[in-house]
Amino acid sequence: MRLSKLFKNAPTVNITGLCSDSRKVKPGNIYFCLPGITHDGHDFINQALENGAKCIVHSKKLEEMKSGAVYIRVDDVIDAMNQCARLFYSKPADKMLMYGVTGTNGKSTISNIIRNIRNTIEPCGYIGTISIEYGNIKLAPDLTTPDPLVLHKTMSDMVQKGMKACALEVSSHGLAQHRVDAIKFDVAIFTNFTYDHLDFHGTLDNYFEAKSLLFKNLVKQDGVSILNVDDEKYEDLRSISRAKVISYGIDRECDYRAINVVIDSHYSRFDLVYGGKTYKVKTNLVATYNIYNLLASIAALHETGMDLQEIIDQCEHLPQIDGRLEQIDLGQPYHVVVDFAHTPDGMEKIMQFGRQICKDKKLIAVFGSAGKRDIAKRKVFGEIADQYCDLIILTEDDPRDEDPKEIADQIKEGIKSTQNIFIEDRYEAIRQAVENANEGDAILLLGKGDESFIYRENGRAPWIGDNVAVKECIEKYTNQAA
Repeated sequence: MRLSKLFKNAPTVNITGLCSDSRKVKPGNIYFCLPGITHDGHDFINQALENGAKCIVHSKKLEEMKSGAVYIRVDDVIDAMNQCARLFYSKPADKMLMYGVTGTNGKSTISNIIRNIRNTIEPCGYIGTISIEYGNIKLAPDLTTPDPLVLHKTMSDMVQKGMKACALEVSSHGLAQHRVDAIKFDVAIFTNFTYDHLDFHGTLDNYFEAKSLLFKNLVKQDGVSILNVDDEKYEDLRSISRAKVISYGIDRECDYRAINVVIDSHYSRFDLVYGGKTYKVKTNLVATYNIYNLLASIAALHETGMDLQEIIDQCEHLPQIDGRLEQIDLGQPYHVVVDFAHTPDGMEKIMQFGRQICKDKKLIAVFGSAGKRDIAKRKVFGEIADQYCDLIILTEDDPRDEDPKEIADQIKEGIKSTQNIFIEDRYEAIRQAVENANEGDAILLLGKGDESFIYRENGRAPWIGDNVAVKECIEKYTNQAA
């Protein structure tokens, strides 16, 4: 593409690609000098030029401008990169129906429900924490919300493969760092707002302000904001949304409401009240928080043209989302649930479900807390587990360069009465849970889901995944007296 198509009054030199990492620049690329917390992209211009950069986009005054490259100074490099990515990849988001999902918990579940049901009428892609998926292609995830260059390239690939819609998880980091500024969403979905990511945002107010950007920036005339009426931030988001607001919930009157909710260990059913009519819904999703996730998905799909009864019919047999309330059943006499829960709210909700399915039997939880992340929530994890569990097995969970034992000790500060042990090796911790489980008990494996890696001191190390590990342990170590 010609540089003149990306910047007004720029020369008509040919641009081969876009890059913000000087180490990865290839001949003919534009290099964007991004500001950073620890590094400034302006400091690496020479490296970018040595690797063949044809154009340097910068915001600071440069002392030296070497010949052979075009220098373009802008007020905001991030904004320029967003707009360039959109144009360079031929405006891919404009060619798909774009669903953006944000909130503390539930983003992956809602995005996957939307993709799976939308796929029944037209091809729909997904970008998020679990993976990048479109058509028969499944790729490892980048970030929950990738940086603009990766994001627009991925959406371009989706369009080329025939995708007509895309469900995108929009993280608070992604919003705060302006990764989706060049995407005009058709639908913005809010799940819930609870404590998380204060290591990045600093305060809950900053965290909420980041989340709210998705709704402030929803500028399409026919755009829709799908909001959880039972969440305390509903009114705040309703007041700032620039698009039509559609509400969903259970406890309060709203546009899409679930009443008469019945939840079993392997299915749920409820009456959906919409437009003065009542519809019977049965789903293989379980736990109350998944009813909210399903309501949000139904609302988003229906508001974008799908027949309501067709959506409801698809809810009964939704594909299992790996690592999200994934129930492992190999015929063992106890329950096993693998879940990605890594926030206090998510932890409490999955433990409430665990207590519900094991009733007066033993509830065993295996979890830790990520290193180099929000330290304050560790004690809170202990307090929550202390309230619901009969046995707590603390273990590693992406410790990075922190000592897993020290992390466990901080979690233990919140545990007052529940029996607990620390087993650093995650596989051995899962094995211990299986060996302690008897008939009717429930094991919760929390924090990693189906992730195939663990971040340790020397970086990303392979991990077979909690779901794979527990299956092996069930077959080898199930208590025969259970």
